[in-house]
Amino acid sequence: MSTPAGVLLARHGETDDNVPPLRFQGWRDTPLNETGRRQARQLARRVAGLGIVALFTSDLSRARETAEIVGAELKLEPLLDARLREANRGRWEGRLFDDVAEAEPERLATYLRAGAQWRFPGGESLQEQQDRVSACVEEIRHSAPAPALAVCHGGSIRVMLSRSDPRGLAAFHDFQVPNTAMVSV
Repeated sequence: MSTPAGVLLARHGETDDNVPPLRFQGWRDTPLNETGRRQARQLARRVAGLGIVALFTSDLSRARETAEIVGAELKLEPLLDARLREANRGRWEGRLFDDVAEAEPERLATYLRAGAQWRFPGGESLQEQQDRVSACVEEIRHSAPAPALAVCHGGSIRVMLSRSDPRGLAAFHDFQVPNTAMVSV
């Protein structure tokens, strides 16, 4: 495998909230399930030949455990950074998508259109999430040895991918980021 330049972002392995019926996780600290641990071991094998020399992770347990599994393979200790967290999804955290769709259909429809101004009820906006994740990634890019891997969350990766889309955060939902997917930013 060729060595990537810069920063790679990888989504954490599966949790019970990532399988139907889906829940909004946000800052809810859900652990990996057995499938997620297996996915993390597969991710570790995928990145083993990439020459990763720095490893970062969100402080939420699903990302942290994924990074610890990867770090064991790479012989790197993951550095925790809360800025890599998923969006604070406020009062939607822990709720089933279906329940939110039934109780708040207009608000959920607005979320599915996304955009910089979207704010989770009682939580943060996509712009706020993008600002904090971007600040972290830029700090890694400019101060950590390269290539670096940061294990984070689907929404954190999607806000980063939205930076290069002409539609900005309106493209947030157009990016599919399955568990342990990896992108270069």
